[in-house]
Amino acid sequence: MRKVLSGALFTLSLGLALSGPLSATPPAANGSEFATLTKPGTKVPLGKEHYFTYGFTQAPKLGNAVMRVEVFTQDGKRDRSFAVFGDADMPSMRGAHSSGRKAFALSNKGAYLLPVQLVMPGDWEIRFTFEKNGASVFRGAYLFDL
Repeated sequence: MRKVLSGALFTLSLGLALSGPLSATPPAANGSEFATLTKPGTKVPLGKEHYFTYGFTQAPKLGNAVMRVEVFTQDGKRDRSFAVFGDADMPSMRGAHSSGRKAFALSNKGAYLLPVQLVMPGDWEIRFTFEKNGASVFRGAYLFDL
């Protein structure tokens, strides 16, 4: 009985420790939320006046892959005025294979490109952050399985 009780108390205290303090700010309130993105190639709203599309330049596989993002105005004109950042990681092993936040490079044709290292099979996530004039405009995450 004593072992069962101490095990239950350990489990309860571990659960409280992992959930953080009760007064913590919810993620949505401090801007750390990432919207789950629809499938690649679809138009994703980027404020009222813009949208973007995204996808790998080739089907992702182990090794190097390139993520491509294109930003357009609502009337379909390419827009190069955003700063786009990405972070690739495995959600099930958060931090173990993280690329860290990196800026997408802007190509001559106006596409934003980010090389991504996919080092093992499993679930992956690429988080996108769009900034304009130094302010965050949109944050989204693309989840995929390799």
